[in-house]
Amino acid sequence: MSKIKVGIIGLGNCASSLIQGLQYYSSADREPIGLMHKVLGGYSISDVDIVLAIDVDARKVGKDISEAIFADPNCTKDICRDIPSYGVKVIRGVTLDGVSPHTQKYPEKIRVIISDEPEPTKEQLIAAIKASGAEMLVNYLPVGSKEAVHFYANCCLEAGVGFINCMPVFIASDPEWIAKFKAKGIPCIGDDIKSQFGATIVHRELIRLCEERGIKLMHTYQLNTGGNTDFLNMLNRDRLADKRISKTMAVQSNLTHQLPPEDIHVGPSDFVEWQKDNKLCFLRIEGQQWGDIPMNLELRLSVEDSPNSAGIVIDAIRCMKLALDRGLSGDIVEPSTYFMKHPRVQVEDFRGRELLEKFIQG
Repeated sequence: MSKIKVGIIGLGNCASSLIQGLQYYSSADREPIGLMHKVLGGYSISDVDIVLAIDVDARKVGKDISEAIFADPNCTKDICRDIPSYGVKVIRGVTLDGVSPHTQKYPEKIRVIISDEPEPTKEQLIAAIKASGAEMLVNYLPVGSKEAVHFYANCCLEAGVGFINCMPVFIASDPEWIAKFKAKGIPCIGDDIKSQFGATIVHRELIRLCEERGIKLMHTYQLNTGGNTDFLNMLNRDRLADKRISKTMAVQSNLTHQLPPEDIHVGPSDFVEWQKDNKLCFLRIEGQQWGDIPMNLELRLSVEDSPNSAGIVIDAIRCMKLALDRGLSGDIVEPSTYFMKHPRVQVEDFRGRELLEKFIQG
């Protein structure tokens, strides 16, 4: 099979975990723990080639990808430190709203240091995308970067490359953007990546189980804390509107009868620096069972945030390649439905998995 040439926007913890994992699994005798598909549509992990990386941090811009993924403020756990040189240097991207001003009062080790290199023009970035040979861009920009996401989505449209939107600015679930990608004959997958085994997927399954077993749901919350740059970024509550919509709808969509807004709270809660890339989810469900007797469930889930997304993104990349091979355009429903919190089409996860496998089989 031909190589899958991938560009990445935002070389933070998620990108680091993905790239480290590509090297980790390159060993032929490595047991494929953490993979849903060792081979997907004929493509293995070794077929994925990172050919472009875009960032704004001074410690990453101009560095080889293999070095930049370990630069501050990245703090995820190491999967594989021995990464051969890619021969690909990180290029300066546009800042726009990609860096929240409030983060700049924090120590340099935990925040983005904006590069003093001149920002490229849109035309220069499009030229760089084309020159790299990238077939798709994976968007790992911080939550709330609406202007920046729109900018890069437009770059994809003009460069003629697919777009995988891993964060909650609505592109692949927005009819206007879907129409733009359809008109250009370009596929997109999104929006807002689900973790492999994270707060949202667990919450969805538990409330669905309650409803199926006859429990009347009364209240539920999902509170999340973490110490990576994204949790620092999300201390600015003004940047959380789409994130809250994405996570809440991902949970509500699994219910036949949705809870009133005042009875459900889902979203990031606080930044705890010493947690680094570890994410803690505190989940509570309250309901009534036989005879109106109350019940409640409390759960604490601890996961390393960025590797948890990489296990999904590696499949999204290969599904995007299948979409490109097949000449598909607009939002690619099946992978979006199963991999993302806010796809255009929401279905129960077991049904989403069925749709995904049919898509892979062609």
